[in-house]
Amino acid sequence: MPFYSSLKSVLLRIISKNLLKKYEHIFRYFYSIIYIGKNVECNVCKTKFSHFAKFNNTLICPRCGSSSRERRIIQIVDENHKNGKLLDFSPPKSQMKYFKEKFKQNYLSTDYLNEFEADFHFDITNINLPENEIQTIICYHILEHIEYDFSAMKELFRILSPNGKIFIQTPFKEGEIYENENIIQPEERKLHFGQADHVRVYSINGLKNRLEKVGFAVEILSFTNQNEENYFGLLENETILVGRKSKETLFLQ
Repeated sequence: MPFYSSLKSVLLRIISKNLLKKYEHIFRYFYSIIYIGKNVECNVCKTKFSHFAKFNNTLICPRCGSSSRERRIIQIVDENHKNGKLLDFSPPKSQMKYFKEKFKQNYLSTDYLNEFEADFHFDITNINLPENEIQTIICYHILEHIEYDFSAMKELFRILSPNGKIFIQTPFKEGEIYENENIIQPEERKLHFGQADHVRVYSINGLKNRLEKVGFAVEILSFTNQNEENYFGLLENETILVGRKSKETLFLQ
């Protein structure tokens, strides 16, 4: 993957960013030839390779650019989402393309700060959608950016249908949630929370408890490195939280 990044940098000196974006699939097609083989398979573009490209502790598909994280959530959503609307917060390009082609108008992509390609720009603390509107929500690496995360969780609960599911992932730490509202400078946030635009680091149980406080029934999915993970280039030791509207909470509302 570093070779592809270097090649991309060279191409940007020759052609415009918009032109590269338009024809990147062609460049990736020729780049992927060096990975020809049948040892692994990308479940996004359905292409087989000798191996995935390694980049920043993840495995990248040479053909479509999907990461290990994207391939996992696509696998999970394919198994769980059968009908209704799917709302995806700040989706990577290959993930958005896959779901948009599969679910058509039932797929809603959103990115508040316009850093990702998306159809909508919802504020996660005040989502402009009706109650019980969404069957499946993907909220990956979003909540650690949100100052008022309880407001966001309440909104996610409100728009999720009673038989729907939300899939949530953030960076995790051991112990308790770590946050400090007095840490506001980007360089300080990077030092304390791991990234300049992060406002906290969740623990798995800490995030689970907060989600339960707004009404979600939460299941923790933990994955270890098995043969299937190796074949599809998925992450080792990955954790995902699955939230549902519990019948008890709905009764009390």
